[in-house]
Amino acid sequence: MTLPSLTPPTYDDVAAAAHRLKGMAHHTPVLRSTTADDLLGAQLFFKCENLQRTGAFKFRGAFNTLAQFTDEQRERGVLAFSAGNHAQAIALSARMLDMPAVIVMPADAPASKMAATRAYGAQVVTYDRYTEDREAISRHLALERGMTLVPPFDHPHVIAGQGTAAKELFEEVPDLDYLFVCVGGGGLLAGSLLAAQALAPQCRVVGVEPETGNDAQQSLRAGHIVRIPTPHTIADGAQTQALGELTFPIIRDHAEDIISVSDEQLMQSLRFFAERMKIVVEPTGALAYAGAQAFSGADNGGKLLHGERVGVLISGGNVDLARYARFLAD
Repeated sequence: MTLPSLTPPTYDDVAAAAHRLKGMAHHTPVLRSTTADDLLGAQLFFKCENLQRTGAFKFRGAFNTLAQFTDEQRERGVLAFSAGNHAQAIALSARMLDMPAVIVMPADAPASKMAATRAYGAQVVTYDRYTEDREAISRHLALERGMTLVPPFDHPHVIAGQGTAAKELFEEVPDLDYLFVCVGGGGLLAGSLLAAQALAPQCRVVGVEPETGNDAQQSLRAGHIVRIPTPHTIADGAQTQALGELTFPIIRDHAEDIISVSDEQLMQSLRFFAERMKIVVEPTGALAYAGAQAFSGADNGGKLLHGERVGVLISGGNVDLARYARFLAD
């Protein structure tokens, strides 16, 4: 089974999702850093979705989607595919709503993400991300078991739920000039753009992805969805091959730009968060800040963002401790 609605989401859907998530999702804090402000010559506002339930923004879209299931769908359960954060979000949301969940995850997914998904009560089915098609596997299993397939980004309810993070930020910190958001499949960026159009139309929203996986950047330049091989990057949450059919038009029409950063830039950002802000951020979660630095020309005094009010959406903080220690030590 698949969810019936594939109508592109609007800001009204984001607002409805915020109402649905009230008391369910955390209203995550917005943190400041004098060091970051000085480095970029700007005022930076960090929306900390690494402190969200399940450790990432994905809970927003997952719960918003599952909360709209029919009684029959709840009885049969949900099936999802994910490298980790969507997996945990679906698993916890399913447990909260008392429905079974099956998650298709890459065999090399971070151990902490796989363990947490199982701990929330979901069944995990593994696959090889470099040789097998997760979507084909998931469609087969969903059909076989009569479960509803919920993709990690390309669904209107998911996009609307993800947009509530930016909605909260715009309401708490008005008059932002820029917002930097990580890009994998585009759900968070698309939802953030819907929120920006309604609440902060003057704000320029910039997507950031790994330079080895810059399919969104290529798609924006080409004017159509560009598909790439699974990229090799430490940002495991952004190892997607293409934007979605729903996320791409929103990004194409409203994003200021898509930029890319290297794994080394991500590791530098991880160290900054640990040393200066005392928070744990996963590599994908560091994309937005690394992108803000690259965009600003921080190495040259941050001239491009000088004097601006800049939002940075930290998307998640789920990282294996042993792997995290290596990132900080390298």
